[in-house]
Amino acid sequence: MTTSAEIRQRLIETLQLDLVGPGPGHALEAERLWESEPPSRWYLTGFLVPTQAPESQRHDPESEEVLDAVVGSDEGTGDDDVEPDKAPARKVFLPSSLGISVLVPKGVKTLSAEVLWGDYTKVSTEDPEHPDRKAWQRTQRRHTVDVSLPPKGLGRTELPDSRGVCLYAAARDVSNLGPKGNELPAGTRAVSVFVVNERDPEGEERVDEGHLFQAQLILKLKEGFVARPNLRGLVDDDADERIADVQYRDAFEFSVGHGVSTDVIVEGDACYEVRSTWIPVAAVEKVDPTSIAGVELSMEKLAAVKTAAEAKAALGAFSTEYGAWIAKQRAAAPTQPRRAEVAKDLLDRCELARQRIAQGLVELEDPLVLEAFQIANRTMASAARQRTAQLKGWRPDQVSAPTWRPFQLAFVLMNLRGIAKPTDPEREVLDLLFFPTGGGKTEAYLGLAAFSLALRRLRDPSVTSSGVSVLMRYTLRLLTLDQLGRAATLICALELERQKDVEKLGKWPFEIGLWVGRKATPNRMGKKGDNDRTSARARTIAFQNDSKYKPAPIPIENCPWCGTKFEATSFRLTPTTDQPTDLRITCANEDCAFTRDNPLPIVAVDEPLYRRLPCFIIATVDKLASLPWLSTPGKLFGKVERYDGGGFYGAGDGAGGSKLPRPFLPPDLIIQDELHLISGPLGTMVGLYETAVETLCRREVAGKTVLPKIVASTATVRRAEAQVRALFNRSQVDVFPPPGPDRRDSFFAHTVSATEKHPRLYVGVAAQGRSLKVVLLRTYLAMLSAGKKQYDAAGGAANATNPADPYMTLLGYFNALRELGGSRRIVEDEVRSRLQGYFRHRRVAEADCPFVDRTIQFDAIELTSREPTNRVAQAKRRLALPFAEDGRVDVALATNMISVGLDITRLGLMVVLGQPKTSSEYIQATSRVGRDEERPGLVITLLNVHKARDRSHYERFEAYHETFYRAVEATSVTPFAPRAVDRGLAAVVVSLARHGEAALTPAARAVDLAMHRARLGWLKTTVRARAENHTKDLDPAERQELGGKMDARVDDLLDAWEQIAAEKAAVQAGLQYGPFEAKPRPPLLHDPLDADLKKEPPHSNLRKFKAQWSLRDVEAEVPVIVRRLDGGTPEAT
Repeated sequence: MTTSAEIRQRLIETLQLDLVGPGPGHALEAERLWESEPPSRWYLTGFLVPTQAPESQRHDPESEEVLDAVVGSDEGTGDDDVEPDKAPARKVFLPSSLGISVLVPKGVKTLSAEVLWGDYTKVSTEDPEHPDRKAWQRTQRRHTVDVSLPPKGLGRTELPDSRGVCLYAAARDVSNLGPKGNELPAGTRAVSVFVVNERDPEGEERVDEGHLFQAQLILKLKEGFVARPNLRGLVDDDADERIADVQYRDAFEFSVGHGVSTDVIVEGDACYEVRSTWIPVAAVEKVDPTSIAGVELSMEKLAAVKTAAEAKAALGAFSTEYGAWIAKQRAAAPTQPRRAEVAKDLLDRCELARQRIAQGLVELEDPLVLEAFQIANRTMASAARQRTAQLKGWRPDQVSAPTWRPFQLAFVLMNLRGIAKPTDPEREVLDLLFFPTGGGKTEAYLGLAAFSLALRRLRDPSVTSSGVSVLMRYTLRLLTLDQLGRAATLICALELERQKDVEKLGKWPFEIGLWVGRKATPNRMGKKGDNDRTSARARTIAFQNDSKYKPAPIPIENCPWCGTKFEATSFRLTPTTDQPTDLRITCANEDCAFTRDNPLPIVAVDEPLYRRLPCFIIATVDKLASLPWLSTPGKLFGKVERYDGGGFYGAGDGAGGSKLPRPFLPPDLIIQDELHLISGPLGTMVGLYETAVETLCRREVAGKTVLPKIVASTATVRRAEAQVRALFNRSQVDVFPPPGPDRRDSFFAHTVSATEKHPRLYVGVAAQGRSLKVVLLRTYLAMLSAGKKQYDAAGGAANATNPADPYMTLLGYFNALRELGGSRRIVEDEVRSRLQGYFRHRRVAEADCPFVDRTIQFDAIELTSREPTNRVAQAKRRLALPFAEDGRVDVALATNMISVGLDITRLGLMVVLGQPKTSSEYIQATSRVGRDEERPGLVITLLNVHKARDRSHYERFEAYHETFYRAVEATSVTPFAPRAVDRGLAAVVVSLARHGEAALTPAARAVDLAMHRARLGWLKTTVRARAENHTKDLDPAERQELGGKMDARVDDLLDAWEQIAAEKAAVQAGLQYGPFEAKPRPPLLHDPLDADLKKEPPHSNLRKFKAQWSLRDVEAEVPVIVRRLDGGTPEAT
């Protein structure tokens, strides 16, 4: 039976044949092409034109076309709303040469070079019905010569009987270029060999007879080529670079292409042959969790352990097996002094992790900790059964017993102490879960969240244990949507657990809240007559009236517990439709546990969320921007005074409710998923606002300051310690699983060789002298048509497990909305129309054409920041549908919105337009395909060789992909840089004052600053301390200087605030924080683009109080004046 891996290989071969052409030994080696389709038009790349050809033969007029679209007002304001990099504004020409550079050992004087190409000549088709019809006949050429390496200059060799095909060679000594003590072997020379087409150009009728098609250069050396190691880690003091040097000490680069990529033939550790390739292929092997003997991984069995001794018997092998592995690694560590030092440090960190896991087992001796651990396992198992049952269409009891992956369970164990003992030093360690995309990070921190939630209720089942316990934060809507489903299932399991024993787990329900922007969920409940179409009331009524075409009021389509699709009756406005205060969600399935009078524990509207304070909040970091504007977000951090049956109330909520017997606790656990996305301008603003978040989360226990436990996760990380310090003010970061000296084995995970499991394959496509638009068009056509041919051959829709199904949906990835917009027009116009007759794209007398006609949908679906949340949710659902089902997707176009959070195992084919700006984004995005190990992924990267960066990635394609985790860039987070302070400090100061001092919390009490300022002495100290500790790169003098500047800025803001309040009070105008929260009074805060702010005098105090509603917002563009050094007239740009 044909496998998906075999189909994937056929697709690659089809692409190579269609874009470059056949090679020696191929069935089409002697192919013929119709005269009207000359090879230079049929083939996109792979050929060399004569060096002296006129411009008309070297320049393709279509190469000047660009992929672009005018971005309208409906475009997004996310990270994908950026200007794409532009190629140099000059004419581009088809290539006349290709080359390879290698290193050769001392004494080598000649290389064996083999040059292959195809010549095409115009011949008669000998068709009796069309005697005058011509065709282009291919003839394979092959020449092998010994190339002498000149001592200096260029050596030239013309191939015999080639009509002007020449080899050029150059060599130079490079043995002294490495760092001292690590130079290349003495006498090593760098050799570059080029194939150059110096044929005389042919006339216009026979232009292609002068070209070299399917040109290839093969270099061989019996002594073996010298590997070019990456020695940056031996001269760089960057800790991550030093670790990479140890882990990649066996990864070498043997060649670099020039105008082409290369393919190396490695035998053991040696390389004797290097080949040029126009369409390179690189494999990225899978990383799998490691099984550990003697460790009980069944969630249900762990939920049943009765004592700490039983738990230790079930899990004690973690510590012993890990210890044995560490000892083995120490024995095999590298001996080079600098590398040995790094390896020792890595294994010391592994030992620390082992000790923390062992300590976690000790914590289970506390009966309540053990019971919370049991509940966490039981509810995680229940949730896993429900999710798997939904996916498989089974009953939950038919699902096999859910199990942990070893690293997931170890992560939970090592964090038990930090959760259970708030004053322990481990509480302030940020644990960074580092595992490849799709490895199961979500279940690891959900397990920890379940433990934390259960322990809080077990220790105090009264009302004062309510409130937010776990705050999980993301940067993108797609992430929140994906994680909401999984987390909601867990909360459902916890709520059912609570309902079984209310005395033990409290009367207040376990609930999950979605705290994101209004594009995803309503901010307000709304009421009759308010004309607010975005309110929960308006959305619910619209959905109830037309559930077929109107989106649901919240971005969830199915019951998270049983999977039943929500109906119009699933959403109920309570207590009345005209004046609702809550949106209750029930399942339409009468057999579901959450139907009728037992609603789903989901709160997705801001107003009831601020009142009910769900124990588990899923949020986007942008919502932090609401802290200075509103009084209600402070309640999420425990700023609560009163309660009743409907919820909880703070200082800004007016009268009502009973006083709490004890203060609320702030969150115990903060989870920051996809840490690498909190970088750049967004990360800088988040880091600044974290000053307020950290302060609001503080509490005192036994005379010690307690902060929440923070865990983070990522699949790509660089300089994590500096990023974490700048973002969260945590000085210690423990990466888990801690990396060892061998990148292929970290005890908890190991790299699986390509012979054991099919790796993800990356294919590079580049075409010098061609437009990227044409490259995209030809690639889409080939993949969509060839995929359909393979699908039909494998049984089509009649085969429920058709192995071609993963490749029937083409997922296009773009670096910017502009490029996506231009490509969408191509897909919906040219691709769609040409596919309907693509079977005609065939050679003369071609017996087995790789293409068939295909009809695709008129509209390509989008996953971008400009799409509303309900359409994103619908797109995700449709992407998961097999091709045989109605609603399936032919082409989906996406930006970096999908680089994280798109977990659809069916997807197998992605085409990336242009090298993404960071390796981190590239790794994350391309990991969206090939999640099913039986249906491996195929990623085709279309590179623009007219851009230097794309060209470099193309010419080093295989070497880059073998080590691309090493290429991950460090993130930049500078929360106390001058411009960041200018932009965000006022909002932070107002947030701290408003939520840190209850008397200032109500909207109208902004006018009372002078009355309470004496109690705000801590505010300046807080900001100063945070600024001084946000980086280790400051010397004492710089630290003190920065602290002094922060003191002055905070004093200035408070003084200005006080003056504004005094001025407003003098005219009895009052003062409130923002313009919308209370009765019309002058606001203290203004949006940076507020028109009223522009009317203020230049030195007005109000201009100091700019605050944003989103941490991504940018200020208006300003002209930059370039002053001329010659005294000429300045020019604005």
